[in-house]
Amino acid sequence: FAVSRISGWTAHILEQYANNRLIRPRAEYTGPVYPQRFVPLDDR
Repeated sequence: FAVSRISGWTAHILEQYANNRLIRPRAEYTGPVYPQRFVPLDDR
């Protein structure tokens, strides 16, 4: 698995070092504020 992705990972690392900043997606939760009600599997 990892062997085929090393070139992509290396490219990302080199890009991050060149720009001197980490490249991370901004993940903001947009779901409901309060937890949803739990529904047992048998009732789904």
